[in-house]
Amino acid sequence: MNLTETPEERTFRAEVQAWMAAHLTGEFAALRGCHGPGEERFDAALAKRWEQELATAGWVGIGWPQAAGGAGLPLGKQIIFHEEYVRAGGPGRLGHIGEQLFAPTLIDFGTPAQQARFLPGIRAGREYWAQGYSEPNAGSDLANVRTRARLDVERGEWVIDGQKVWTSWAQEADWIFVLARTEEGSQRHHGLSLLLVPLHQPGVTVRPIRQMTGGAEFNEVFFDGARTEGSLHLGPVGEGWKVAMALLGYERGVSTLGQQAQFRHELDLVIAAARANGAAQDPVLRQRIADAALRLATLRFHALRVLGAGGASHAAYTAKYAWSNWRRDLGQLAADVLGRAGDVVRADDAARTRLQQVWLSSRADTIYAGTNEIQLNLIAERALGMPREERKGP
Repeated sequence: MNLTETPEERTFRAEVQAWMAAHLTGEFAALRGCHGPGEERFDAALAKRWEQELATAGWVGIGWPQAAGGAGLPLGKQIIFHEEYVRAGGPGRLGHIGEQLFAPTLIDFGTPAQQARFLPGIRAGREYWAQGYSEPNAGSDLANVRTRARLDVERGEWVIDGQKVWTSWAQEADWIFVLARTEEGSQRHHGLSLLLVPLHQPGVTVRPIRQMTGGAEFNEVFFDGARTEGSLHLGPVGEGWKVAMALLGYERGVSTLGQQAQFRHELDLVIAAARANGAAQDPVLRQRIADAALRLATLRFHALRVLGAGGASHAAYTAKYAWSNWRRDLGQLAADVLGRAGDVVRADDAARTRLQQVWLSSRADTIYAGTNEIQLNLIAERALGMPREERKGP
């Protein structure tokens, strides 16, 4: 990864900045800085129109190969787009799961018919996807999936029963990819398939989960005899674990640079609050702020190193553990900078509310997408090659 931008990349950065400044205005100005359905002011219908605005300008699928309908932009320009999108106050992307996670996996594992069916809708900002992985007893231990699917041979359809939980933005999605057990009696990583399931049908119930932040970003999704076409499995039947893991690899892809741009924005809010209320004069808090800035710069260079290696290096295993701990610490720093004022909710104090939201939301960072404990196991076993501990006794 070359850390020095070329003249062409600098021109591209200016192009993204200019486009965002010209288009995140008018009706879309209401979305500026809004993270997604977890915020009360989020307007889902407006956010979908914003997705189509991006699509019309060619900003959806920028990293997809041109043969799949994408722009085929090199990695450096993809990073620039995601960074400038966040810096301009671009809202949380309803199309993120479809564009950044599902589509690349579909390009790798899908049939030509599946690609022709689903990629255009994602690329145009018309169809939205949810991720059906976690279950009440299969969160960090994803291999414990119990959602089941059987093939109705007469109708040529999969029949699905089970429950998914912590399903981001499912209330706004049209489709969900579901990791389900399709081989009776199979256990752990074996006998799983990744099925593509329409959400708007009898047999599917989506129930929002109210969070302590006040929003409902996550959902429970119940399948009670839900159906999908027999051909809508991504990859071979029974080999869904391989496909699911490949998809998770894309979750740690280039869009994480946009995530870090958001972190920088949150850190800037903390700094502004510390200057405004005098907390910056406290030498301990000032040192913690400096430490947060240095650690964030390290995270960015680490992410660039991982992406430059194609995401397959051992260093990739440490990324989630590193950034989730950083943001948890930032949330605590935000609370400490606010001091006792942070215990009081005031609707007329947007700056205080935003930092309170950082503190509340950061509590979950070391839990979702694999707890700290699971991440440390992955680092030990897969990156460092340490032996897996065998459980003894009952």
